[in-house]
Amino acid sequence: MELVYKKASFNDIDLLVETRLEVLRAINRLNAAVDLKFFKDQSRAYFEKALKEDSHVAYVVFDNGQFIGSGGISFYQILPSYYNQSGMWGCIMNMYTHPAYRRRGIANHTLDMLVETAHSRNVTNITLETTQESRVLYEKYGFRDLDNEMQLVER
Repeated sequence: MELVYKKASFNDIDLLVETRLEVLRAINRLNAAVDLKFFKDQSRAYFEKALKEDSHVAYVVFDNGQFIGSGGISFYQILPSYYNQSGMWGCIMNMYTHPAYRRRGIANHTLDMLVETAHSRNVTNITLETTQESRVLYEKYGFRDLDNEMQLVER
């Protein structure tokens, strides 16, 4: 393996969009027949805007020039709190490693880069969504379930 990790640029938007669709399929357990055109268009618009504004940083991974993985972090601000005095948050998203390359430390190294990017911006409150399959990776890395948050699912 000759792995190259690089910060994603506008030239990588197609890769980021395609992996976003793969991630959506995995998280929501959707088969290939489900039409995700709406999400493809929305994801492209998101990446174009967020990369320009630097509110999303992504890394892409290649082996001998072939794309094999990615991960990103979105930054946003909320009202400051006692435990988050800046109000800045990072949400890790779109973690993907091609199945043939899993369990080789690629996702862990990508996480290192994303967390380092967050820390360089003084962002220490970092969350993510996970699948059951990748939960072990994130727990081993140090992520824990949140105790004092709730989400309104539907009303």
